[in-house]
Amino acid sequence: MKAVHATSPGEMPLPGFLYGTAWKEERTEALTRLALEAGFRGIDTANQRRHYFEAGVGAAVAGAIAGGLVRRDDLFLQTKFTHLRGQDHRLPYDPDADPATQVRQSFSSSLEHLGVERVDSYVLHGPSTGHGLAAADREVWRAMEGLHDAGKTRFLGISNVTLPQLEELFAFAAVPPAFVQNRCFARLAWDREVRAFCRTNGAVYQGFSLLTANVQELRAPAFARLSARVRKGPAQIVFRFAQQVGMLPLTGTTHPDHMREDLEADRFDLSEDDLRLVETIAAR
Repeated sequence: MKAVHATSPGEMPLPGFLYGTAWKEERTEALTRLALEAGFRGIDTANQRRHYFEAGVGAAVAGAIAGGLVRRDDLFLQTKFTHLRGQDHRLPYDPDADPATQVRQSFSSSLEHLGVERVDSYVLHGPSTGHGLAAADREVWRAMEGLHDAGKTRFLGISNVTLPQLEELFAFAAVPPAFVQNRCFARLAWDREVRAFCRTNGAVYQGFSLLTANVQELRAPAFARLSARVRKGPAQIVFRFAQQVGMLPLTGTTHPDHMREDLEADRFDLSEDDLRLVETIAAR
C-alpha cells in the first residue's frame, strides 16, 4: 500500500488537516479561534444552521486576520449548500425559490457570514435523495458550476454520497468534484470503493467521523498493540493512516491539547504492514 499525501487538483498543496465546525453552536467562534491558534489552516463549515454556526466561523476568521495571526491567503475555507430537507426553520434561502436561486442565495449568505469575497471549496451537502441524483441535484450542481466559473470558489465538492451517485455526478458534471467528503467507517474498509474512485478520477477524499464512527474497532487488541508499539495514541494513528492513504482528514476536537496532537500526526510514518492492519482492523 503506497503512502500518499493529499493534494488538490493540479497538485496544489492542501492543508494536511481540516478543522470541522459542526455541532459547536455558541462555542463555534472560540473553538475555531483555538484551532487557528493551534495551527489549523483548513476550516470546514456549512450554511446549515441546524448543525453549524457559520457566522461564528466567520467571526473567528475575521478576528484572527485582524490580529495578525493569519492572512486570508493562508486559509482554506470550505462551506456547503444544504438542501431543504437537511435544514431547520433557519433557512439561508427562500424555500419557494428554484434550486439554482437557492444556491445563489445560500452562497451570498455564506460570504456574508464568513466575511470573505470567495471560498476555496463549495460543497453540495449531500444529494436530495438516497438513490441517484434528482433533477434538483442537477440544477444545484449547474448553479455551483456557475459560481466556480465566476471565480467565487476555487473548487467544488460533494459530501454524504454513495458510489453510484458519485459515478452519476462525474458523468454529468462540466466541473467535476475536486473533493468528496464522507463519514468514514472502518467496517467498510474506510470507504475503500469511494476512495478508489476518487483516486482514479483525480478527486481528494475528505474523511470525517474517523474516530467517533469507529469506537469499537479502535478498541481491538490488534490496534492496542499497534498503539503501544509505535507509541502513539489512537487518534494520531488513525489520522496518520488517513493521510498516508491519501485522505484529507477532518477533526472536530474541542480540546486544545488534542488539536495540537492531531496536527502532529504527520510527524511520523506508519509502515506498509501498519497501514494494512488499520485498513483491515474491522475484520480482526
